[in-house]
Amino acid sequence: MRGFRPSLSAMMFVVAVIWIGVAALYGLLKPISNGCIMTYMYPTYIPISTMENVSSAKYGLYLYHEGKVRSLAAESDRAYQGGPLERTFYREAHLASEEGHVDMADIQLPNQYANRLDWFAVDLEGEHSAMDGRILEEHTEYVVYAIHRILDQYKESHDARESDGTATTGSLPKSVILIGHSMGGFVARAATIHPRLRKSAVKTILTLSSPHQSPPLALQPSLGDYYESINQEWQKGYEVQTTRTGRYVSGPKLSNVVVVSISGGYNDYQVRSKLESLDGIVPPTHGFMISSTSMKNVWLSMEHQTILWCNQLVVQVSHTLLSLVDSTTGQPFPETQKRLAIFTKMLHSEIPQSFNWKMQPQSSWSSRVPAKDVKDTAVPEVHTLSDCPSSFHWNDDILERDLYIETTTVTILAMDGRRRWLDIQNLGANGKSHFIFVTNLAPCSGVRVHLWPQKGKSSSDLPAGRRVLEVTSKMVQIPAGPAPRQVEPGSQTEQAPPSAVLHLAPEEMNGFRFLTISVAPRPTISGRPPPATSMAVGQFFNPDEGKIEFSPVSMLQSMHSHKDIFLKEDHPLAFNLSFAVSLGLLPVGFSLKTAGCGIKDSGILDEAGDTGNAKLCKLRCFPPVALAWDPTSGLHVFPNLYSETLLVDSSPALWTSTGTEKTTVLLLLDPHCAYKASIAVSVTTAASRFWLLYFSQIIGFCVAVIFFALMRQAHARPIPSILKAVESNLRIPFPFLPFFLAPIMFSLFFSFLSSQPFPPFSSFTIVSLICYLLANGIVILLILVSQLGFYVTAYLHVFIKTRWQLWEGNFGFLFLRWFMNLSSRFLSLKVVRVLRANPLFVPVSAAIILSTFVHPALGLFILLLSHALCCHSSLCNSLTASFRSNARKKESDYRTEDNSLSQQFKPKPGSPSKENSSSYIQTQEDTFHLRHGLLVLHLLATLMFVPSLVSWLQRIGMHQNFPRFLDSFLCICLILHGIYSSESLLNSELPFPRIMGKEVRLNSIYLIAGFYSYLSGMALAPYKALYAMGAVGIIAFALSILQAWTGATRFGRRRHWHRH
Repeated sequence: MRGFRPSLSAMMFVVAVIWIGVAALYGLLKPISNGCIMTYMYPTYIPISTMENVSSAKYGLYLYHEGKVRSLAAESDRAYQGGPLERTFYREAHLASEEGHVDMADIQLPNQYANRLDWFAVDLEGEHSAMDGRILEEHTEYVVYAIHRILDQYKESHDARESDGTATTGSLPKSVILIGHSMGGFVARAATIHPRLRKSAVKTILTLSSPHQSPPLALQPSLGDYYESINQEWQKGYEVQTTRTGRYVSGPKLSNVVVVSISGGYNDYQVRSKLESLDGIVPPTHGFMISSTSMKNVWLSMEHQTILWCNQLVVQVSHTLLSLVDSTTGQPFPETQKRLAIFTKMLHSEIPQSFNWKMQPQSSWSSRVPAKDVKDTAVPEVHTLSDCPSSFHWNDDILERDLYIETTTVTILAMDGRRRWLDIQNLGANGKSHFIFVTNLAPCSGVRVHLWPQKGKSSSDLPAGRRVLEVTSKMVQIPAGPAPRQVEPGSQTEQAPPSAVLHLAPEEMNGFRFLTISVAPRPTISGRPPPATSMAVGQFFNPDEGKIEFSPVSMLQSMHSHKDIFLKEDHPLAFNLSFAVSLGLLPVGFSLKTAGCGIKDSGILDEAGDTGNAKLCKLRCFPPVALAWDPTSGLHVFPNLYSETLLVDSSPALWTSTGTEKTTVLLLLDPHCAYKASIAVSVTTAASRFWLLYFSQIIGFCVAVIFFALMRQAHARPIPSILKAVESNLRIPFPFLPFFLAPIMFSLFFSFLSSQPFPPFSSFTIVSLICYLLANGIVILLILVSQLGFYVTAYLHVFIKTRWQLWEGNFGFLFLRWFMNLSSRFLSLKVVRVLRANPLFVPVSAAIILSTFVHPALGLFILLLSHALCCHSSLCNSLTASFRSNARKKESDYRTEDNSLSQQFKPKPGSPSKENSSSYIQTQEDTFHLRHGLLVLHLLATLMFVPSLVSWLQRIGMHQNFPRFLDSFLCICLILHGIYSSESLLNSELPFPRIMGKEVRLNSIYLIAGFYSYLSGMALAPYKALYAMGAVGIIAFALSILQAWTGATRFGRRRHWHRH
């Protein structure tokens, strides 16, 4: 039968899809070490009574208490009892003045928390709201009710105590803080704009790993439509309300609502950071998204469920929430910008967002002393840099004799109580105008850094108008790796990892001659014990010397042969690694081996070997640290970087991507050590990232590929198989290039019309090409699997049927003959005869009823069964006719030989004659190919509704509503398309409209539907491809009705096709 054997190119696509899928699965199943400390729960749930007309049987509201420690609620109590986090003097994050007009210096955190937090939990029965829009709406309605019930509960309790004479002073709560995990975060936003929610009942929302831009599986139309409607309402909520004529009505409805989204980073496979972003939904003046990898005191990426119990994050969030409460009123601060400033100060770090030293904007600190007091200084006056507090005041007597550093690199290996002087003018010459300093000593208590206009014993020795500037609090905290260990008991301890970094640009040191680094003596003034090992390294450096760029070609070549880089001793302390392709798309395996550590020509390293070399160098050089920045997910820190996969949670090469997609990595290496660095792209991690990032795009492209194949079937005569149609569309240059490039050009044109920024063309085109080829491979794989199943069952059916004809006279089959006679009597009944005369009535009725009243996927299953039966019947008829034709040919050629085969396929009355057997076989093959193409299309549509079906099956036995109208309507359109599409519809003489003098036929409609599905995939909204399927179904049904009404006939010019 024609069209069964795939071509070599088709098999290559299938092999590529299987290989990439297996590699991605291996990458996803690898165990993850996230470094989180477990938060144990000992919960006590106190139920709160609800009204009977609310879904009380399905959901529940509880007051949440802990028997011991330590969930988020328990950690908030623990934080309340223990007080705020210990104050550090690292540089803190700040709000830009144009965003909030709030100076972070004005935000003073309390020394002791004055109020506890009452925690309430909403039990939503663990339903899969991420898969079904109806469930999401029900959750939103119940959360709105729960908010009202909580606020009413406070009033009821206050009234009861007042009647008993035990009422307490203080105002009742008027709002709640909503904290939602996963889809709970979106439900919190949906509840905030619900029309029945009381005004100002919600002012603060904190979400954990919650998708805001679109659902993680954007496959169900009603789910995607609900997301769009909620996000549009949020966009309008921050706009001034006016009438149609432009008359002012009121201010923004959501002007007092702050939203903070916390993402889990690259280890969260279920929700990517791109989906958790608030861009276009919440303005920067009212919220932000931060990754757990860049959160202060956390610095970890975590899985989707881990973010609930990771103790580092739980503790930081608990203190943040307690800091939101005004100690005087016991209520959260009413000022929006003050709440946002607290979130910023408690969660953000001040690590620079760009490591391009020369292009880095001016720093946001200045001296407390006005610039006019320092001669020839050019210190910017943006924010005030505070000195160390008086409790850390150092007397000049504390410091021992000063040291004068003559080299560009200074190293401190002990808390020796000395001050080191560095001449900025001499050491910063020859282009080495930047200074970087890394240490594990705490600012103020362990180390202090000053800028001096001239040398002196103390600032009092300097003449008036020339003051010393302290820059200690400009240090930025970075996460330190594991504590150093001793190689052997009593031996020297390994070098400590850095915990802070300080960078001074030339503009910041302008007007000063000397830089001093003062180290406290071992018995510190604060009384705290010193660190086990002390480390500090500073260096004047030229940024160009540490710049290393990796082109796309070199990154791709590293897949099969790693790239080695040798760094000699006295290298720059800071390296700026620039990867042309985002590490979110091509993660890089990075390994560092110590090749030397300043012990030259001693023979010690030669005797110790590689293992001893590494041990000795760990005693001298601090562990390497890498800091990667991504515009989408923020900062990613990799401490103790000896062998690690550098990965960021970015989403490059999308239609909505803007700006550069390069990833910049700041690598901090001890200049006293020589290193051998190896870089290789991790294939398994890259494959898993590609599937995670572009799964929605590939699904939309799959629908487009099938529509393009149906277009070719509707145009070509005889009707090709769906496999051959897909293969034909892959021919280069035509028609492959038009199908691939036309939607991309249209998307860019649409971006131009809507004044949206263009995505990076090269990466956008290449990734779209890969997704389109993978979509073709997936469709070919579906076609081959289904086609193989049809051929196997058809051959078995024909074989059993022919054997039955030979055996039906046997005595052993009398019972079967009796059963067949009984079946024929049943088929002779009038009801059965009516149904057989109208074979479409039963499947259409059953499918529509199931889609309307039960679940749309069940109706599509009926449609698939109808397609399968039609394909099986036409394939069996074709094979039977082909066998009979071959039997006649053999009988005519070999009349003298055994004629058992001709008797076996002896034609029956009504079977096609020898003259029209070829035409009959052709007709049956055309029917099979047409129905097989529709089956593949509707199989993909059914798979898109399977997640919703899973969530529906979870709720069996509970109160359920009817499916959403949008889902049911689209499924009914698909059913009509599958039932009423036929070959006669493709060739009927119907009054199709004309565009530019050409008749628009069904193949043109398939082409338009394919382009729309293609664009839907690029927009990460594959559910919109179902809109195209529904539109095609409506058109096919209307044309079928019109054909039956007008009695249109087939084209008379159609020929009979014969194979030669």
